[in-house]
Amino acid sequence: MKPISHPALADITVEGLLYALSDPVRVRIFAEITRAQCTKICSDFIECDDRTLPKSTLSQHFKILREAGLIHSERKGVTMVNTSRCIELEKRFGGMLEAIIQAYTDQHKKNKSKKKRR
Repeated sequence: MKPISHPALADITVEGLLYALSDPVRVRIFAEITRAQCTKICSDFIECDDRTLPKSTLSQHFKILREAGLIHSERKGVTMVNTSRCIELEKRFGGMLEAIIQAYTDQHKKNKSKKKRR
């Protein structure tokens, strides 16, 4: 099995973080992993915004989040469990990620309320 690589904190860039969070599915995944009090697996996100995502697409999203340094992934048998690296990242990037997650959450709530009114 191919080993899982994670960037060192010193190798994580703002550009990489912003790229990884530029996709609405990835920012949702990251926000939910960050809020979770436990690990999350890919299949937790198969149903995303009223659509079903293929496992291959989810795997790619998780790979981008991991390579950007946003999440830590670990194999447990055949399952890959994921946790947020927010505590580590907070030391280097301050409140940037928290602000992004809050902006995403506010935007998501606003969009949901617009859809309900229609």
